[in-house]
Amino acid sequence: MVERVKTGVPGLDEILNGGIPRRNVVLLSGGPGTGKTILALQFLWSGLQLGEPGIYVALEEHPVQVRVNMRGFGWDTRQFEQEGKFAVIDAFTGGIGEAAKREKYVVKETDSVEELIDVLRTAIREVNAQRVVVDSVSTLYLLKPSIARNVVLQLKKVLSGMGTTSLLVSQVSVTERGFGGPGVEHAADGIIRLDLDEVDGELVRSIIIWKMRGTSHSMKRHVMEITDKGIVVHPDKVLKTRRYVLMQE
Repeated sequence: MVERVKTGVPGLDEILNGGIPRRNVVLLSGGPGTGKTILALQFLWSGLQLGEPGIYVALEEHPVQVRVNMRGFGWDTRQFEQEGKFAVIDAFTGGIGEAAKREKYVVKETDSVEELIDVLRTAIREVNAQRVVVDSVSTLYLLKPSIARNVVLQLKKVLSGMGTTSLLVSQVSVTERGFGGPGVEHAADGIIRLDLDEVDGELVRSIIIWKMRGTSHSMKRHVMEITDKGIVVHPDKVLKTRRYVLMQE
């Protein structure tokens, strides 16, 4: 039997046949406005409700703003942080600013993958983290796409080796068919792709499980929504788009 981690996202566990296999490192890929960060934060919050400590690595946003964004959905992590069950790793500010000085876990050299991994390893151990989100992993290799696969493999070695189930948020452009860097799709155990398409003059959000090691899963593109309580996936609504067919012609 495959041990699974419930994502806590309504409808997503259903199309994953019960959840993400434990210890998998999953690439959560998509363009701007597709809901990647919301889904990742929802995954962490759901874990906290199930007694699974978590870590959010903030590479593109101030840790204070991350907490504000979570509270906007009713996900208040303050008590969990005080109890040592949740932590935000500040890999954004470089320790500059008054608010940054109050952060427990700070990556001083924000472009150093080695320092990030050292801080991450310490935080996982101290928090006893079972779920980790890195948002976004693309930031680590944006200027050097050729090292993308190596960066993901380094993270995977630590994240999976220490027993966590993880989401690596990966940025792609609106028209890009890939997943955010050369070869990263081979390094990850799973790929979840979020998209925003214009269908009959209306923008529609969708989700597709591109691959997931250790489990069968839906092969269809499902409609999803962002609500005031987070993301909802509709297993019974399939989006048909000619987007990729048109791009190949």
